[in-house]
Order: sequence, then structure tokens, then C-alpha cells
Amino acid sequence: MKRPDFQAEIRELNLAYLMLAQQMLRSDRETAMFRLGVGEAFADLIEGLSAAKLVRMSNNQMLMPQFRFNDEQLGRLMAGEGRDQASSSLHAAIIAAGKAAEEAA
Repeated sequence: MKRPDFQAEIRELNLAYLMLAQQMLRSDRETAMFRLGVGEAFADLIEGLSAAKLVRMSNNQMLMPQFRFNDEQLGRLMAGEGRDQASSSLHAAIIAAGKAAEEAA
């Protein structure tokens, strides 16, 4: 049985993610750092990469975007389960902000 390697899809997703991250950081650095879950040093790195380096970095076999939280409850809230969608989204944002604060401490 042949296993799909997904390399082309991973490369495309990585490039889109890196380009979006760079654009977000250049537009509103503090909000972008929170949304991306990255610190100052990594934000500096991504913000300063040339287009050629973004492409080179995207060719990595590892998937760069990742789930920020390994938390089933948070995942369910972000998917809108359990409460009305507006409340779920707000509750998820509160939990995510608390987890980000814990990680920073």
C-alpha cells in the first residue's frame, strides 16, 4: 500500500502560513504575536525574512502551523460546541488568554 507523503500540500500550507504570519507581524506586532503564539525573537526572525527565505523555509518537511493548545475543551469551544456560538468563542478566547499568560510566566 502506497502512503501519501503530502509534501506538496505541506509546502503550500507552510508558505501561506509564513506569508500570513509575516504580514500580521508587520501590521500589528503585539496582536500577531498573541494570535500566532510566538515570542519576540521568533517574531523578529519571521518579520525579517526575505521572500526567498520564506520559500526556502516552507520547503521543510515539517508542518509549521500547529495547534496551539492540546486541550479538548478549548477545541470544542472553538468549534462552537456546548453553548451558543458567540459565547463559545468568547469563552475560548478567555481560556486561551489564560493559557498564554501561564506559559509566559
